[in-house]
Amino acid sequence: MIAFNTLENKRVKLSLLDLTHMQELIGIAKEPELLQYSPQRIASEEFLRDYISTAIDEFYQGISIPLIIYDKSKGKYAGSTRFGKIDQNNKVLNIGWTWIGRQFQGTGLNVNMKYLMLKYAFEELKFYKVEFRIDERNQRSRRAIEKIGAQLEGILRRNIVMSDGYRRNSCCYGIVEDEWSLIKLKLESLIH
Repeated sequence: MIAFNTLENKRVKLSLLDLTHMQELIGIAKEPELLQYSPQRIASEEFLRDYISTAIDEFYQGISIPLIIYDKSKGKYAGSTRFGKIDQNNKVLNIGWTWIGRQFQGTGLNVNMKYLMLKYAFEELKFYKVEFRIDERNQRSRRAIEKIGAQLEGILRRNIVMSDGYRRNSCCYGIVEDEWSLIKLKLESLIH
């Protein structure tokens, strides 16, 4: 298990997710099409409880750090995100499992989150690489991750089964530590 302290800047606060956050998140979790491109189901209290419980179990196994997102500018909880597939031996982890309510999308919240998470991964954890896996159909998320400088490394074909049975292709993006300094400058120019 990785020791974790809250990540925050003027715009966003990222804290460890736990079951006490159910009420803050259930309204967002029920938004239509929120997880259209995710194999996860969270749109009921039961599904959300299972989702959070699994994330907490993975935290104690040392393979995940699930976070709740608080938008300081709106004074509201906005959703959830996660460090996952944490590989201590190879110093590689994924950033993903991100879902943000509609009212927070396109507001700059996500770029602030990614900045804090990447900074933590590279500068605090001293990891070599951060990966992102995005449904090939999710053009909005792909453009967002490309905008911050992640490189498309390949596409895993039909590697994830969605809740409706569809087998998605996952685009694999990555950032390695020697790219971080330039990406950091780019992100710092985008955040407020």
